[in-house]
Amino acid sequence: MSRLPVKKTYKLFIGGAFPRSESGRTYEAEEQNVARASRKDVRDAVRAARTALPKWAGMTAYNRGQVLYRLAEMVEARAAEFAELSTGRDEVERTVDRIVWYAGWADKLAQVLGSSNPVAGPYFNFTVPEPTGVVAVIAPEDPPLLGLVSRVIPALTGGNSVVALASETRPLAAIELAEAVASSDVPGGDVNLLAGRRDELAPWLASHMDVNALDLTGADGQSPELERAAADNVKRVVRGTADGQSPWEIASFLELKTVWHPVGQ
Repeated sequence: MSRLPVKKTYKLFIGGAFPRSESGRTYEAEEQNVARASRKDVRDAVRAARTALPKWAGMTAYNRGQVLYRLAEMVEARAAEFAELSTGRDEVERTVDRIVWYAGWADKLAQVLGSSNPVAGPYFNFTVPEPTGVVAVIAPEDPPLLGLVSRVIPALTGGNSVVALASETRPLAAIELAEAVASSDVPGGDVNLLAGRRDELAPWLASHMDVNALDLTGADGQSPELERAAADNVKRVVRGTADGQSPWEIASFLELKTVWHPVGQ
């Protein structure tokens, strides 16, 4: 007797869980029905990111690197599935290598980006990098997996939490990545992935008053409108590349704090 196929349901990823859109809407992408996020889903994702931020930012940098390496292991273990949902095995391998590369940078940022500053007086003066906060990422349309990872992982490496809007036309790789995140050691809420119409969702991310930085790499023609919306609470606006790899990509999502301390105390 033949079995009925059990079709996969492609949902959102918010707060470590996989809810359908609160609106109940879906849209067709890559011949699948995918949950179509709403304005309330955006609010829920930002709230989850804000709630999760202190735990992730409070981890040691070395521990964050270990967690990201674990994520690379999870993607590697599902390489065949990711290859079917992206442009192929080469993209998956480059994605895994990129996560590992950034994981290695997690505990080196303070030495490279921080400094001990010479001052006139009996004081020590140090500059140390700290997370910016909640980062909203408009992921590139292509490549669907590597483009998303190239924008999300640098923000995570620096201790930020992320709300990412996946490729509109090719969101399945992002949802598969969310499953890898859920099975890794990344605390729930530090990565939130939304799928849906960019022209509907991006303005709400840009104008949300609890988002601290906005990555417009995948925004294309929406950039001027989104920059104006981001200006209301002086968000940091970042424009990266879909295939960038550099410690300066991490630095884009960091604040530099200067600390003074008296000598001998």
